[in-house]
Amino acid sequence: MSAAEARVSCTVTDGVADVRLDRPDKLNALDQPMFEALVETGLRLAEEPAVRAVVLSGNGRAFCAGLDFGAFRAMADGTRSAERIPATDRPIGPARARGQQAAHVWTALPVPVIAAMHGVAYGGGLQIALGADIRLVAPDARLSVMEVRWGLVPDMTGSQLLPELVGRDVAKELTYTARVVSGEEAAALGLATRTEPDPRAAALALATEIAERSPEAVRAAKRLLEAAGRVDLATGYEAEQREITALIGTPNQVEAVESGMAGRPPRFTDPA
Repeated sequence: MSAAEARVSCTVTDGVADVRLDRPDKLNALDQPMFEALVETGLRLAEEPAVRAVVLSGNGRAFCAGLDFGAFRAMADGTRSAERIPATDRPIGPARARGQQAAHVWTALPVPVIAAMHGVAYGGGLQIALGADIRLVAPDARLSVMEVRWGLVPDMTGSQLLPELVGRDVAKELTYTARVVSGEEAAALGLATRTEPDPRAAALALATEIAERSPEAVRAAKRLLEAAGRVDLATGYEAEQREITALIGTPNQVEAVESGMAGRPPRFTDPA
């Protein structure tokens, strides 16, 4: 059994990949096999043209409780070095450390990723969710940037992504205190997109809606929106024109227009 099969389940139906952290007895806590499984699953989905949207959720009572307690015990007794998640020779974009890759692989996917959070999303679990495009959260979920509680810092991309979502001052307050916020407060802060009574069901419905759109247009939109605010305006405007020029007149773009004018469901083909 591969690492992905042992720790993460994944099924694809009608263009929607349903990815679930699958270590429910440990609240989906992150150990090395879980890191490997997340990266392996994300990289595999990136190569599947039939996938048009991804839902990322946790099996059992929680999304993800963060780093496995065994890792903390190893740090405390000195049997584990400070480099707790080693770097690899195969970076995913700017992410070289395996823990960073477990979060960034979802950002790097060419299609939208929706995280559905319930129960707890602590520390590294929250950082994995930050790698998604959209975060739907149960009102009574509990989220925390918890690393400082254990004498650590967010090191799975969170230190860079969190200020973009909630502002630098709020990011500092959440990080310095490690306080736990509810799903409702997370949505108010911008840490989550919105609350949903059943976040996984809502995420699957949203992913299905996205999967019904032209796949090239959705992929192009993700590329543009990921770059927004990270490149200068001239570069961003140039990218807009490059993407729109590449889309106009393609079979799926023509199908989007024709099906819309005819009032019928579109019949899109998967990207090459």
